[in-house]
Amino acid sequence: MYEQIRRNKLKSAFLVLFFVIFVFLIVWVFEEVTGWGKGGFVLALIISIAMAIGGYYYSDKIVLAISKARPVTREEFPYLYHTVEGLAIAAGIPTPRCYVIDDTAPNAFATGRNPKNSVICVTTGLLQKMNRLELEGVIAHEISHIKNYDVLLQTVAVVMVGVVALLSDWMLRSFWWGGGRRRSRERSSGNAGAILLLVGIVLAILSPLIAQLIQLAISRRREFLADASGAMLTRYPAGLASALRKIAADPEPLEVANKATAHLYIVNPLKNVGGRVNKLFSTHPPIEERIAALEKMSFEKT
Repeated sequence: MYEQIRRNKLKSAFLVLFFVIFVFLIVWVFEEVTGWGKGGFVLALIISIAMAIGGYYYSDKIVLAISKARPVTREEFPYLYHTVEGLAIAAGIPTPRCYVIDDTAPNAFATGRNPKNSVICVTTGLLQKMNRLELEGVIAHEISHIKNYDVLLQTVAVVMVGVVALLSDWMLRSFWWGGGRRRSRERSSGNAGAILLLVGIVLAILSPLIAQLIQLAISRRREFLADASGAMLTRYPAGLASALRKIAADPEPLEVANKATAHLYIVNPLKNVGGRVNKLFSTHPPIEERIAALEKMSFEKT
């Protein structure tokens, strides 16, 4: 289990580092080709951070409203409350607030900017269709997202994607206005200038897509990490594995889910068609891979 967690942390760190290097590469090409200098990057950064701060502080309220979630009392769902409290104590974080979505499709998500302002939301279908060990596995997964500050990491990733998208758009506009071509001719003549200009055009077109793919890869790695960390909390990986299998196989659609909130859920509520291309653009790893990793942890434990 510890080895699984260690590998996932290293892979997440590598993806974030690669993301940072990629952003700085875009900035360098932007400066060389357009001549806008660091001012363009600073302006893009300010705009993206402002948008991210708003989402960071209000995303939980927005998501809960979109999902039609309601707060629940201890008396209404006592076992849910006891499970969340017990696992939060085991994880060493404050007890998250509990919400439910009145929907028969089983699923769950966590949100909130930090452990002190966190929420765990489950559907009534999850409470009805999971047994005790499966429900504990799901809650432990969501508790792990909160403890690992995954919401903060995703916010940082969103800022970087926003910076890349803005820089890409401005770079393309500078080409159409002729500034990029003039800058390229002033800086260099012959093949070097032409190559730099070509690289700039290619990066301007492809960089938003590349940045989005990196963000999705980070999201998938954090799902693996939450699975492993959740298994550490319950000491029973088979419970979460069984829950994932049930949720993925359930035919009922989650009515309130959409593309804006799908990445939050423990299993993608939007039914996707399989394939390599779809895997690249998915916010979640394939269920089969997650279950296999959990079963391997269970095997090593025994």
